[in-house]
Amino acid sequence: MALPKIDLPIFEATLPSSGEKIKYRTYTVKEEKILLVAQESKDPSQEIMAMKQVVNNCLIDRDVSDLAMFDLEYMHLVLRSKSVDNNISFTVSDPDTEEKVQLTLDIDNVKVTTNEDHTNEIRLNDDYILFLRYPTIDAFVKIIEMSPADPLVNYFIMINCLDKIASDDEIFYFKDYTEEDIDAFMENLSGGVIAQIQKFFETMPRLRHEMKYTNKNGDEKTFVIEGMRSFFQ
Repeated sequence: MALPKIDLPIFEATLPSSGEKIKYRTYTVKEEKILLVAQESKDPSQEIMAMKQVVNNCLIDRDVSDLAMFDLEYMHLVLRSKSVDNNISFTVSDPDTEEKVQLTLDIDNVKVTTNEDHTNEIRLNDDYILFLRYPTIDAFVKIIEMSPADPLVNYFIMINCLDKIASDDEIFYFKDYTEEDIDAFMENLSGGVIAQIQKFFETMPRLRHEMKYTNKNGDEKTFVIEGMRSFFQ
């Protein structure tokens, strides 16, 4: 006789990028092992792919392939809170006194922060507007694997943000065009448009949280947690 299969509770969350309601289950020992192996690797690419696999396993009738990176990070925290514990304890080193300070983070308090100057629309001229999108998770992995000294990094980031061009009666989706077509389009853009594309990426929503503590000198300090690796616990 086979052992009984234990049903897992189903919860609902809201994606920060779109407000979409999605259903998910808590993760199991299987998923926890995936995270632990990736954490031990200290490889950012493996950590992201592990997060992708775990979140994808736990979502109900929803694929993660089109999620923005901050959506994936957010869902990873939501899953961690429901599956393990909402509190994470860790130690930081005070930069002035070099003392070790014990902090406890309630991950239920961590939110995706937005920049009021962030927009995905760039007007090209009187007729056309360029719409940008958040890079996919796979594209983000490629970005972090590229050398910062590689002159193509910024270009790769920009073309992965291109979604469509629209006028009052026409829409052109970049996914329908070849790399050569997109290269030709990019070469004809003004410096001002390029700067706005870069600003879109730089001001993207992100997970960010500030924690206050007082060091042994009595000085109040702020420890900032930001980005995927900070939250990979």
